[in-house]
Amino acid sequence: MISVGLGILLNPLNSSMISVAIARLQNVYQLDFTDVSWIIFSFYIASAISQPVMGKASDLFGRRKIFLTGLVVAFVASLLAPLSPNFGSLIVFRIVQSIGTSMMVAVGMAIVRIHITEKQASALSVLSIFLSGAAAIGPFIGGVLIHWWDWQAIFFVNIPFVAASFLLAWRIIPKDNPPTSDSRNMSFRKWFEWIDVSGILLFTVGLVALLVELLSVKSSGYVSLRNVLVGGIGLVALAAFVRHELKAAAPFIPLRTFAQYPAMTWVNVEFMLVNVLFYSLFFGLPSYLQVVRNVSEFYTGILMLSLGLCSLVVSPLAGRWIDKTGPRPALVVSAILMTFGSVWLVTLTPASPVISVCLALAAFGISNGLNNVGMQAALFESSPKEIIGVASGLFNTSRYLGTILSSLLIGIVMGDQFSSGGLRVLGIILTLVALSLVFMGRRRQESSESRIYFHFYPFFLLLCTYMSQDT
Repeated sequence: MISVGLGILLNPLNSSMISVAIARLQNVYQLDFTDVSWIIFSFYIASAISQPVMGKASDLFGRRKIFLTGLVVAFVASLLAPLSPNFGSLIVFRIVQSIGTSMMVAVGMAIVRIHITEKQASALSVLSIFLSGAAAIGPFIGGVLIHWWDWQAIFFVNIPFVAASFLLAWRIIPKDNPPTSDSRNMSFRKWFEWIDVSGILLFTVGLVALLVELLSVKSSGYVSLRNVLVGGIGLVALAAFVRHELKAAAPFIPLRTFAQYPAMTWVNVEFMLVNVLFYSLFFGLPSYLQVVRNVSEFYTGILMLSLGLCSLVVSPLAGRWIDKTGPRPALVVSAILMTFGSVWLVTLTPASPVISVCLALAAFGISNGLNNVGMQAALFESSPKEIIGVASGLFNTSRYLGTILSSLLIGIVMGDQFSSGGLRVLGIILTLVALSLVFMGRRRQESSESRIYFHFYPFFLLLCTYMSQDT
């Protein structure tokens, strides 16, 4: 468990430490936030793609092999990223790092399920502490490292974790069973079809092209022919992706599942919005503190610690509450807290005490602790047991899409430079999103599944039918 835990914490740790390094990277590479935000986009897009792919690959090549390979990949990326001669190289190593750490997350839970046969629930809860704890204290660790060294330290800090995990995993994790004859004889073409390489490429091209187009329009202030062409490529790629996924035997994202289980679809929409809210604050506030309020990385990390600690403390209490009452009350309270935190952002001025930021952070931290358990429970309620694996994969995809949208929102609102006015605009937008979640939570059980079916299913089914045609 320790060997697996040290490996899987690297993904959330590296996704959260970067939040306090954004302002420093802007100064080092002379970039505005719109450009430097690709350090966030690249990591989450790569994670969204790598985790399901590596989960499938582990069935062929073995979970231990994938885990150890992921550690090697993460080690190489963490060693080379600080030596990047330019921002483009840093993005490349960041993507490689995301792929390596995703390999461990994809198979870590499965390794524990297979090889720890007693008290599995306790074992999995310990691993969840590695995951949530790393994400919670990542900004604090990042702030301390940058204060005492520089931004390169947030990559070098991975190396002792990787080394310890590799040595333990090499000695302790049992070897994989020999591959079956079917997997040994599978050709590259069949393997590519099995992991849906075509769907992954279309999804990546479409998403990246749209992000480039939107951020470019925001940066330049006008729509050029190049923007139109890039946006058109993105839309065509995503349309082709939808058509391909509806016909694929093993789709990367099983879109038909959304049409078949509308209640589960609704939960995923809510979860995506929750992550838009949380990560807009998570990535936006540290840059605001450093750029607008001139707070050092060290003290920014300390302030951000209030978010992580509140989340960690509330999560186990939320589990007990939700066991008794179900997820709906906790999710409504969470949405109300996020509304309060968003409104508080609107009230902040350059003269407001910096410590008052902790109120918004605490509100979002408590709500995150409630959401960590509540959204998962809502997913289990809305998803049939026979598709729970697919549902969990879609759930994680919703998380990553919400995170990507949050970075896009910050880039569009803030533009070249953070400002108090930009933070107020961001707070107003987040308030509207949070209020919509309050409404969704209150209507969750009032709106029956048949009612949601009436609104969404006929349209989606017609779209699926049309896109599935050969002509």
